[in-house]
Amino acid sequence: MNIILANPTHAEQIAAISRETFYDTFAEYNTQADMDLFMEQQFSMEMLMEEVGMAGRYFLLAVEGNRILGYTQLRDATHESLPDRVKPGMEIARLYVRKPEIGKGVGKLLMEAAIRFAQDASKKSIWLGVWEQNARAIRFYEQFGYQQFGEQKFLLGTDLQHDWLMWREV
Repeated sequence: MNIILANPTHAEQIAAISRETFYDTFAEYNTQADMDLFMEQQFSMEMLMEEVGMAGRYFLLAVEGNRILGYTQLRDATHESLPDRVKPGMEIARLYVRKPEIGKGVGKLLMEAAIRFAQDASKKSIWLGVWEQNARAIRFYEQFGYQQFGEQKFLLGTDLQHDWLMWREV
């Protein structure tokens, strides 16, 4: 398994994996109507494909042969609630692993690559948002030293949910 930096030729694959992994992770906790609305309005193939190659957005892919097992999307972004001493920061906007690959170290490799990427970009911190009810993801982030520093709202279809904001120094 290798980690590579994506380019615009990967856009369609990244968009498809985004939709697949988001649905696999959250469909059982949300209504079908809210999932459909979110996937149509906020997570369409076209919108996701446009993100690849945008300035300040970076996609690291975990690949095995020609198969993408998961990815992380990083953004040049510092949250206003982070202490000044840890700015500038980089956001992990997504860290998605295909369902059959969970538990095989893909997420760990992606997280380690994201932290190195932020270090190489001279960032002082790395942060993310995670749904407050996603206990498995929260435990995963805590294993890497992330701590909660705030909350934000996340609209999934018509359901207003709450995310924890978590960060760590790089």
